Amino acid sequence: MHRNAVIAESHGEARDIASVRDRILDTATDLFYQEGVRAVGVDLIVERSGVAKTSLYRHFRTKDDLVVAMLERDDVGYWSHWDRVAADTKEDAEQELKAQVEWIALDIAEPKYRGCPFLNVATEFPAPDHPARAVAVRHKSELRRRLLGLTKRLGVEKPAELADQLVLVIDGAYVNGQLIRQKGAFHNLVSATLALLSSSGAKTRRSNRDFVQVKGIRR
Repeated sequence: MHRNAVIAESHGEARDIASVRDRILDTATDLFYQEGVRAVGVDLIVERSGVAKTSLYRHFRTKDDLVVAMLERDDVGYWSHWDRVAADTKEDAEQELKAQVEWIALDIAEPKYRGCPFLNVATEFPAPDHPARAVAVRHKSELRRRLLGLTKRLGVEKPAELADQLVLVIDGAYVNGQLIRQKGAFHNLVSATLALLSSSGAKTRRSNRDFVQVKGIRR
């Protein structure tokens, strides 16, 4: 066989392997998110994804490995979106903070929202040494780290205290949105954030129109 043909065939096989892995991961992610990790068995994932069980175990040695892969992919996607928002507002820490909580509130407002996947998994797996819980803890630690970076840029007197308060408000909105759904208090996430910012002593350019209530749903 010609070398180029061998390379093309090899690349084709690699794409097929990646496609199978993605299909398994996509299916598992949807099922885990909608029904809970413990409620979903490997057999259901195999059935819904249309792959052989041997293929699943070839890519994911255990169900825990699959849960970890789901969270790690969600983690990458979350911070990629955060970074895009940060890039659009990089010269203005106040505007960045407002933009970050706006997209979080809009995400919670989506009809298919069923909670923060990291908080969901951490609740299902309370053992501190569970590998999926470790990913969730890392994600939430990164959220606090990034918020601390913003509060320091804002020049508030107690940046660590404000960062902690923002973590509580954001995670509270994630949980509230899951429990109360469209009538939840998460609609006021932006105004709550701006109120905290104001009480911290930061000099803001906030006006009444900045107190946004998330009523629409952006797709």
